[in-house]
Amino acid sequence: MIQTTPPAVRAALLALSLTTVPVFGHEHGAHQHHAAPETAKPAPALPAPERIEGLEIPDVTLLDQEGRPVRFYSDLIKGRVVAVNFVFTSCTAICPPMGGIFGQVRQQLGSRAGQDVHLISVSVDPGTDTPARMKEWGARFGAGPGWTLVTGPRAEIVQVLKAFGAYTADINAHTPQLVLGDDSRGEWTRAYGLAPPAKVMELIDKVAPRPEARAEAPAEPAAERPAAHHYFGDIKLVDQDGRERRLYSDLMAGKTVVIDVMFTTCNGVCPVLSRNLQRVQEALGDRVGKDVHLISISVDPETDTPARLKEYAARYKAGPGWYFLTGPKPDVDAALRKLGQWVPNPEAHQNLILIGNDRTGLWKKALGVAEATEIITVVESVVNDRG
Repeated sequence: MIQTTPPAVRAALLALSLTTVPVFGHEHGAHQHHAAPETAKPAPALPAPERIEGLEIPDVTLLDQEGRPVRFYSDLIKGRVVAVNFVFTSCTAICPPMGGIFGQVRQQLGSRAGQDVHLISVSVDPGTDTPARMKEWGARFGAGPGWTLVTGPRAEIVQVLKAFGAYTADINAHTPQLVLGDDSRGEWTRAYGLAPPAKVMELIDKVAPRPEARAEAPAEPAAERPAAHHYFGDIKLVDQDGRERRLYSDLMAGKTVVIDVMFTTCNGVCPVLSRNLQRVQEALGDRVGKDVHLISISVDPETDTPARLKEYAARYKAGPGWYFLTGPKPDVDAALRKLGQWVPNPEAHQNLILIGNDRTGLWKKALGVAEATEIITVVESVVNDRG
């Protein structure tokens, strides 16, 4: 199948080709219209990326393009590799090209978008840019999973813009900036926001290397795979963002996992279990998403779509590293059987939390409705096991 570039993206990239290259600073590269040069001139060099030291990102509550409250740091950036740009929807100069660039980058990232790399666009005109406007603007350039567009109260937006060095009192004077970083390592870079998609991908690949080496490596002989891999297998499930996750290789390999089962329409024990996992998440802090994964599997996959699970996850402030899983019923049932959690009726599911350390092979159970402090003690004993 031949893929064509969407018209809006083509238009944006054409606009980019007609925009002169400014340097960082408010006196250059502001929102100005430029005529195409009459004679061909050598393309000017792009401004060099600059390392950012001591970046402190505010955890203010904003709204995403769906109108959902999101904590800017905790929900969108914590522990992630991100690329952030700054736009406004009524802009007719540099913002459409920046939207086109993000659209192309998201397309080139493929399955890495929303998994390895997260794109974020922050409105510099929150008084005008409602979530609906941000959603419509993003759709013009192919926004989808892995690209979040945010707006919100002006005071909170200003905090974010100032933290990134992107604030200016006149929205028409803001410069085309792109901030890339790996929050888990505290490494941040400011780059030119109108750099071609290929250059942006080059910068992203330095922060989050492509997984080709792993993908192209010869398949591991079955006899050499860990025993846990043999047992659990790579049953394919789907998380709350609609992304496919292999049960062992993507979620369990080399991690400590904390697993419960639930369903979104449950009015009994499920909220208790989820609140307790929320407290586990808080107790483990930055380890969640790194060496620890929290896994909640729906026992009612025919009802619990990824969208329903995402809404449910938001109630418990689930952050990176906490996966809510569904999928085709036969696949979900197979995973539940492996965990000893399959039941014919969702209401009959067990109230247990399973905790396993794949590195050491230690597994324990905890009563999911016990006091959170008791559960956390068991979880920490498995997380900290040295074998």
